[in-house]
Amino acid sequence: MRFIAHRGNTQGPSGLENSPSQIDWCLQHSLDCEIDLWVEEGSYLLGHDFGQYKVTLDWILDRRKSLWIHCKNFKALRTLHDLNEPLLNFFWHQEDCYTITSLNFIWVYPGKEVLPGSISVLPENWIKNERNEEISLGFGICTDYVSIYKKKFGGVSI
Repeated sequence: MRFIAHRGNTQGPSGLENSPSQIDWCLQHSLDCEIDLWVEEGSYLLGHDFGQYKVTLDWILDRRKSLWIHCKNFKALRTLHDLNEPLLNFFWHQEDCYTITSLNFIWVYPGKEVLPGSISVLPENWIKNERNEEISLGFGICTDYVSIYKKKFGGVSI
């Protein structure tokens, strides 16, 4: 199972969400990361509600094998699409039940039915014990509490 740190969070939401240093910490600890990307006036910016941390395209490409990139504006989506990078995994969604990433993963909105091979998003916000087995069907979990889910489904916490 793949463990994806939602905005770089591992033990709950924090003030370090989407910060390049927190993302790098996660990657150094063998975690994937979901990041929020904005493209504004040719700049690449990380942040949930607005672009907060400036990064370069090279920064993104160097980490592409471990990033799940949530495009937060049309320019981000268009820019990544036009790059035509085969290993770049990006998507756009708001409240869609299911979204397909550029690498053909199914990104499941929190609380919606988990499909085999999909990514279960923020199970801590909707999980009940009777749905634990459902989560285990997925390819991965995107969570603010990677340490808990890694221990629960992967045997080792961080």
